[in-house]
Amino acid sequence: MSAHREHDHDHEPGAGHRHPFQPDLEDGPYTWHMALTDAVADLLLAKGIVTPDELRRTLEEIDSKNPALGARLVARAWVDPAFKARLLADVNAAAAELGIDAGGIPIRAIECRPGEHHVVVCTLCSCYPRLLLGPPPDWYKARAYRSRVVREPRAVLAEFGLVLPEDVRVIVHDSTAELRFMVLPMRPEGTEGWDEERLAALVTRDCLIGVAVPRPPSA
Repeated sequence: MSAHREHDHDHEPGAGHRHPFQPDLEDGPYTWHMALTDAVADLLLAKGIVTPDELRRTLEEIDSKNPALGARLVARAWVDPAFKARLLADVNAAAAELGIDAGGIPIRAIECRPGEHHVVVCTLCSCYPRLLLGPPPDWYKARAYRSRVVREPRAVLAEFGLVLPEDVRVIVHDSTAELRFMVLPMRPEGTEGWDEERLAALVTRDCLIGVAVPRPPSA
C-alpha cells in the first residue's frame, strides 16, 4: 500500500445496499473547526454582513449540488483527451468550461490506470469537494473509514465490494482544507460509442471517491 498524504476536509449505494462504515450519532466531539464555523456564521449575521435569508439560500445552494456534476467531468474526459488533460491540470478551470462552479478551493483529479487505483479520505475530519460532488456521504465522515483506509485500503475496499487484483497498486490521498481530490476512474470496457450522458450515468459518487469503479449495466 502506498499512501499519498496531502491534507483536504469534508453516494449513491444501490437499492438496499448499506455501506460498511456508518458513523455513530456521536461520532466525535464538537471540534474546533465546528465551533469556528458556527462562530463565523454568528459573527457575519451579527454584523449584518449577510442576512439569515442569504445564509439559508447559500447553504441550500451548496446542498443542491450532487455527484452528477463530477460525473459530467468524467464522461467528458473519457471522450475528449484534450479536456482530460485540462481536467488533470486544473479541475476547477475544467469544470468552469462546462458551466460548473467548483468553488475557490483547488481540486485535483487523480487518474486511475491499469495497475493503479486511487481512493480519497480526509483523516482529520471530512474535507470534500462539496460544490462539485454535493454533501459528503456519512460513511466518509465515520472514524472507522478515516482511520482504516490509510492502514488497510484493500480490506476497506473489499468491504465496499471492490476487490482489486494483488498487482494493482492502491494509492490513498488524504484531503485537506487547502486541497480537495476527485478520482478519475477508468472507462469501462464495452462502452465504445456511448454518448456523454450515458457514460455519466455509470459514474456514482463512490466512483469519484474511489471505493467503487464504474460498471456497465450488464456487468
